[in-house]
Amino acid sequence: MSVQILVLVGSLRSGSHNRQLAEAAVKLAPEGADVRLYDGLAEIPFYNEDIDVEGTVPPAAARLRVAADSADALLLVTPEYNGTIPAVLKNAIDWLSRPYGSGALTDKPVAVVGTAFGQYGGVWAQDEARKAVGIAGGKVLEDVKLSIPGSVTRFAETHPADDAEIAAQLAEVVARVHGHAGTRAAA
Repeated sequence: MSVQILVLVGSLRSGSHNRQLAEAAVKLAPEGADVRLYDGLAEIPFYNEDIDVEGTVPPAAARLRVAADSADALLLVTPEYNGTIPAVLKNAIDWLSRPYGSGALTDKPVAVVGTAFGQYGGVWAQDEARKAVGIAGGKVLEDVKLSIPGSVTRFAETHPADDAEIAAQLAEVVARVHGHAGTRAAA
């Protein structure tokens, strides 16, 4: 049985180092893990309970919910915008938290990683993402972390998948998410 891991990226920029990190996670997936990078967060309207009505949920939000619902675990890859989580990622978490008590994140293993230009690698954004996911009902994997500082210089000419140290650390992250998801799927 293949374990499905859905990857959401908090940056919309095509050349984003966090997107590259997500691409590396897909490439480094262990055997038995189907890691999928989700495209489409830019099309999802800001969460509004007035438009979150059964039968009329915006198609982009409905697609996200279906993708997350079918996944066994999620991996969030986030930059840090002004010391916190990007709006596009927070919006995705908000849509996945509904319907209240039974959203697509409920009891699902979720890990958060990322890279940022600063010396701490975006830990504030990652902490905020973990907080939001936990409140939204996800099972935050607090012991699965990866914060990579200095992204602008570190990945100026090297894709994260080609950085041996980062590739090894990211492969470990994905393997651990896979392990948590496999335990959940077998239960």
